[in-house]
Amino acid sequence: MNTESSIEITNNKQTEKRLVPTIFIVLGVILLLVLAGLFIWGMVWLAQNQAPNIEAVRDIFIIALALESCLFGIVLIILLVMVIRLVNMLEFEIKPILEKTNETVGMVRGTSVFVSENVVKPVTKASSYAAGVRRGFQALLGNPKKNLKD
Repeated sequence: MNTESSIEITNNKQTEKRLVPTIFIVLGVILLLVLAGLFIWGMVWLAQNQAPNIEAVRDIFIIALALESCLFGIVLIILLVMVIRLVNMLEFEIKPILEKTNETVGMVRGTSVFVSENVVKPVTKASSYAAGVRRGFQALLGNPKKNLKD
């Protein structure tokens, strides 16, 4: 058995494990249709035989929906207040911090440029001149360490 056929078999087994069998889907749809039909039939029967009770239940649901709408309005007002506080915090607290940080970074940049030009470059030049002079003396006089060993 080559590797391609084993990969196909593995993929087929994984596909079979993941898929819901068709019989369950068909049974679920049939059950859903039966329940919907029973619900509609029950509503029609109640409307014919228990009309005053259905009106009372309808009124209770209308009151519950009105209370829910009030609750959503309160939640939206609270959300609006929180968004306003967030914008206020961003504008008056975080923005100044970012501006001060940007100013500090500019100062650090200026300091590093100043130190680079006034300290590092002269030290590097002096070190390179000293190395050049040392090498020149070695070229003229030879290596003093080797001369002492002889």
